[in-house]
Amino acid sequence: MGHRSSKGAMEEDAGGASTSAPVEQKTPPPGNAPPASFVITHSVSKRHNVGTIARCATAFGVKKVCLVGSRHFNTFGSHGSDAHVDFAHYDTLEQCCAHLREAEGCRIVGIEIMEGAQPVHKHPFTGPTAFILGNEGQGLSPKQKSECDGFVYIPQHGSGTASLNVAVAASIVLHHFAVWAGYQEHAREGEKFVVAPRPPRTRARGVAVEPDAIRRERAEAAEAAAAGVSGNDDGDGGAGGAIDWDE
Repeated sequence: MGHRSSKGAMEEDAGGASTSAPVEQKTPPPGNAPPASFVITHSVSKRHNVGTIARCATAFGVKKVCLVGSRHFNTFGSHGSDAHVDFAHYDTLEQCCAHLREAEGCRIVGIEIMEGAQPVHKHPFTGPTAFILGNEGQGLSPKQKSECDGFVYIPQHGSGTASLNVAVAASIVLHHFAVWAGYQEHAREGEKFVVAPRPPRTRARGVAVEPDAIRRERAEAAEAAAAGVSGNDDGDGGAGGAIDWDE
């Protein structure tokens, strides 16, 4: 099926097959700040991969890592870098993608070896982008693909493996985006890059929190529900049922 053709990234030919419309733009659009990048992790089965992805994310200037489903993640592999990148939690993939489009102006791009995907070294980017990472074994699911505005893949030049580890693939794609977006190279000292002082912790380690906008929506929904219960009170003195939105 075609995916988000209204965004101009995927089109559907006469036979119903999906194709990617070529993206000619090679430089970021003008503006005061370079386009932001985001990572969406959904159905990543090996939890330690999230810690490694966090390390890649901070190395390549990712604005936020978005966890869909469980708000808990394994920091193994991050080597402390998880403290230097923001995490956000979303209950569903639809909620996550909708928020990134509306609040951040993102185009959602799947990383997948599939018909119509653009090679990542061609830099088929147009602005703020959120990259979806699929399951290590099965790749992106049909549901995940349906949320995408386009796809990129990493060309391989050897015959010994069918695909790359999800964290390795993320690292390559995020590096290409950072180069295209013109992110400033971080300072080096000797044979290493300088590590910034650890920022004050605002959340428990290994736990992502919801964006403020989503929290407000939950609070407003709870207030509306409570008002509805109160308005329907039959006068028998029974208290309206409280709604617990937290896990």
